[in-house]
Amino acid sequence: MSNLADVITHQHIFDFATDGVVCLRQVINPDWIEALTAGLARNVADPSPRGRVWNTDEHGRVTFYDSQVWQEIPEYRDFVENSPMAELAGRVMNVEAVNFFFDAIFTRSTGSQFRTPFHQDEPYWSVEGFDTCSAWMPLVPVAKRSALEFVRGSHAWDVRYAQTNFGALTGDERDQVVYDQVEDNLEPFPDIEGNREQYEILSWDMEPGDVAIFNARMIHGGSGLLHPDRDLKVFNTQWLGDDVRVMFRPEGMDPDHSQVMTEHGLAPGDRVGGPLYPELWRREPVAV
Repeated sequence: MSNLADVITHQHIFDFATDGVVCLRQVINPDWIEALTAGLARNVADPSPRGRVWNTDEHGRVTFYDSQVWQEIPEYRDFVENSPMAELAGRVMNVEAVNFFFDAIFTRSTGSQFRTPFHQDEPYWSVEGFDTCSAWMPLVPVAKRSALEFVRGSHAWDVRYAQTNFGALTGDERDQVVYDQVEDNLEPFPDIEGNREQYEILSWDMEPGDVAIFNARMIHGGSGLLHPDRDLKVFNTQWLGDDVRVMFRPEGMDPDHSQVMTEHGLAPGDRVGGPLYPELWRREPVAV
């Protein structure tokens, strides 16, 4: 691949800052896709303790999720530590340094119609900060109608919303994040799906090698409505930039890193770091 300082243009940086998301085309080479596909197959066959089925419909089609498996699956770890993803995230966010946060995989059976509700990511996390991103990377072709959708510019809305309680959706107590809307002075989450015409919603046809990088405060959802002959396999990574600090949220966190962070000496207000959250890219100083 070319020098990533040239691959990531000023337009990419501008689009990420203003729209909250940018779709990078063919920035991950096929060798990485092949390796991650092999790792994912073993992951699905032998899930981690954090793995769970989010949905099974009347036709037996399954939506599966697992996370924080990168230290257990060699292909995941190799990608996290050695692929261009950390630098892509850092250059798109236009930050000085990037730490890895966690990985997540999503699979949907052929023809699945289950859609993830619109939500934001960062309000669920055990950190707080604007310089955050998720990198949504399909390992199989995905049509625009089936891909993740993003509400343009929503990362910059100066509103704190009561997020979706995924525990009520999945029936799994590990997904419980329950907000006290009145006590916490939160706004009800907007009904994006019921009022789609009121918002500019972005999504793309995507191929393996493409990556959608989006700010973790971006309202997003979807990645369902698969064609009868299509499945979906996504390897997702989360990255933390300059202003991010540890934060433990009373409403709950998903995934909840508070215990492992505490065990590794991290406390609220600390900069994330250490072997679980390694710094994997830093901008080279400008020569003077």
